Amino acid sequence: MATRGTLRVYLGAAPGVGKTYKMLEEGRRRRDRGTDVVVGYVETHGRPFTEAMLDGLEVLPRRNLTYRGSAFTELDLDAVLARRPEVALIDELAHTNVPGSRHTKRWQDIEDLLDAGIDVLTTVNIQHLESLNDVVEQITGVPQRETVPDAVVRRAEQIELVDMTPEALRRRMAHGNIYKPEKIDAALGNYFRVGNLTALRELALLWLADKVDEQLDRYRAAHGIDKTWEARERIVVALTGGPEGDTLIRRAARIAARSKGADLLAVHVVRGDGLSAGDPAHLSRQRLLLESLGGSYHQVVGADVPAALLDFARGVNATQLVLGASRRGRLAQILAPGVGATATAESGTIDVHLVTHEQARRGRLRLGHAAGGGLTLRRRLLGFALALAGLPLLTLGLEQLRDDLALPSDILAYLVLAVAVALVGGLLPALVCAVGGFLLLNWYFTPPLYQFTVAEQENIFALVAFVFVAIAVATVVDRAARRARDAARASAEAQTLATLAGSVLHGDNLLDALLERVRESFGLISVTLLERRSERDGWRIAASVGGQPCTTPAEGQTEVPIDDEVSLVLRGHPLPAADRRLIEAFAAHAAIALRQQRLGEQAATAQSLEEVDKLRTALLSAVSHDLRTPLASAKAAIGSLRSHDVEFSPDDTDELLATAEESLDKLTRLVENLLDMSRLQAGALALTLQPVDVADAVAMASADRADAVRVAVPDDVPEVAADPALLERVLVNLLANAVRYSPPGHAPLISASEHAGQVEIRVVDHGPGIPAEDRDRVFQPFQRLGDRDNATGVGLGLALSRGLAEAMGGTLTPDDTPGGGLTMTLALPSADRADRAGLDGVDPALLAHLDTGRTGKEVQA
Repeated sequence: MATRGTLRVYLGAAPGVGKTYKMLEEGRRRRDRGTDVVVGYVETHGRPFTEAMLDGLEVLPRRNLTYRGSAFTELDLDAVLARRPEVALIDELAHTNVPGSRHTKRWQDIEDLLDAGIDVLTTVNIQHLESLNDVVEQITGVPQRETVPDAVVRRAEQIELVDMTPEALRRRMAHGNIYKPEKIDAALGNYFRVGNLTALRELALLWLADKVDEQLDRYRAAHGIDKTWEARERIVVALTGGPEGDTLIRRAARIAARSKGADLLAVHVVRGDGLSAGDPAHLSRQRLLLESLGGSYHQVVGADVPAALLDFARGVNATQLVLGASRRGRLAQILAPGVGATATAESGTIDVHLVTHEQARRGRLRLGHAAGGGLTLRRRLLGFALALAGLPLLTLGLEQLRDDLALPSDILAYLVLAVAVALVGGLLPALVCAVGGFLLLNWYFTPPLYQFTVAEQENIFALVAFVFVAIAVATVVDRAARRARDAARASAEAQTLATLAGSVLHGDNLLDALLERVRESFGLISVTLLERRSERDGWRIAASVGGQPCTTPAEGQTEVPIDDEVSLVLRGHPLPAADRRLIEAFAAHAAIALRQQRLGEQAATAQSLEEVDKLRTALLSAVSHDLRTPLASAKAAIGSLRSHDVEFSPDDTDELLATAEESLDKLTRLVENLLDMSRLQAGALALTLQPVDVADAVAMASADRADAVRVAVPDDVPEVAADPALLERVLVNLLANAVRYSPPGHAPLISASEHAGQVEIRVVDHGPGIPAEDRDRVFQPFQRLGDRDNATGVGLGLALSRGLAEAMGGTLTPDDTPGGGLTMTLALPSADRADRAGLDGVDPALLAHLDTGRTGKEVQA
């Protein structure tokens, strides 16, 4: 198997910076070094300096292709593969190949060469990168039709930026080194303005900087380098899941803003046991804030929080680390250094910022306990009761067995009681039990009896050991019990969130599915998401599920404010504090879903406006030509007849009148088509369905083309339910297309047959046909396959025909004609079937939903 070739890309910010020249220069250098180099495809654009670089290089012939009557030349991929050079020079990576080529895109041709072990040098401009295509269009106002996926360019072993200042590029343009003289002024005043070129240059530099970062990360990983290289400012902010995270993110964003191109990252460390102390609601909100400021959110798992934090920072080559000031008090900080102090001491070359906040020194964050991770009051009282009742009962029992048990056995009995109290009531009742047991052991069972003194040192050690062991065991038992409760709580929350994710993924409406899952999970009557534009405005319902929705936060039993403008209100019953943490996470996701819904609505509106604008542009472009042509012909004919300078013979007069009449007929048909198309799209086309004889309809439609059309309609074909005038219009349009594209001696055929309650009328021609991938496009208004000429219309015939067919409850579909050509099949319900279905008209909703301007999809009533 051949070793895959290497790809080298010359990247430019704009045309004319010298990418092709640089590529050819490198090709000549490699040729002079003895490398086998060929030119597969180079576009010089008539630039003399670029053409001069081809001298001495082997240039392979191009492949000649014909498309729609025009000749084109493309890269001859087979010739390059057969030649098998060491290096191939191929220009314009993003180029779209002419239909008939092996691949659609040139970058796909280059992939074949690389797979064959051939090294390739190529060129591309920044505006052709897929991820930047829309940004470039916003900057320059010029859409780029040809794009290449970023991943293709990023896979290149080498990317060289061919850079040139905007002023130097404009001078090259003015000297005629890029475009021909007649294009220079227009280019300098539009695409090649200084502002455009500066923005494109910055885009190219930033995109290439990301590629360099990837290469640097791979190099550091391959060589085991974990020290920070300050090649670029990268700020990491540590989030605990507490409310102070907002302050830390904003502070880190201000630090990042001071350095041009700095990266902002946030990381949350989850404990190795999976029992995160972070509040999901805070983390979700902070993630939104971070993304709005241009940062990225990350989550890592680690038992040692400072170590995991520093490992992440070094892994991303961070230069600065932002931490919040410790929540713990002075005594706790003296006993243990904490995350901030430990990370600062071990950060090495990473700068650490300790940011104060409102939560500083307010105690350790214990969201799990606050949310119900600790014991209830009832459990604690039960623990105290067990200690107070168990101590005297145990003492009484041991008193009865004094002669049979020694002091160590008594100590073990009290230790068992302390552990039992810890399991029931937690640490504090266990401490009370341990101290009480110590006193009772000293009074009743340690010589001298009935005195708080101990005669033997061994017994002193035993009693102290008892207290220590009792406290230690009680602490461990209490902590294990808390962890078990935390784990159970976390498991329940994870299961609820997993169920939520599944229901959301399978739901059509993300926001409603989320709210419904909240209502079901917590047994609520209704869940309402309220929003307002400002604090002075009233609340309005953004989404609601269940029973009667709440119109204000005060109407619900529980309110979860998301921000000043959005709030989640629950009706049904008050929720315990243990459930509020999970509800806040739901609320944060609901805010995200609401934002996505708003963005989707805006995108749909923008898409609708874009389609309307495209339709209007196409209409103006088409009608400006097709209205003017018949008007000009009619005016010329009538003007000639009105002229007193020339006397026309009767034959000439008749010919001029016929020309005027024919031109006015064309104009009339055009206006009728436009009006009918407008009525169809507005849902205002009036039609009356009635039984129509197919043979009569075909005869009327082909009357003007009797000599050019073959008719084969059997007498036993049933009547169809249709509007007679509209059916004739559809058939006339189909026959006109068939006659126009049929070759001489091959008259189109119109036939009919009945199948499964439908009558299919087929118009068959033996013309060039339509490729399968273009069959939907021909039904779009103002779309024609091929160049426009003076004899064709605005491209409304097929679009209008399909719209009329669907308005009558039928379909119009294209298919291949055996032996070559196109068969248009008009399927309409038979009159008998329509009568059985009770069809006496068309539902206005059918026409309201009709959209012939898209892809001609069937309209469902």
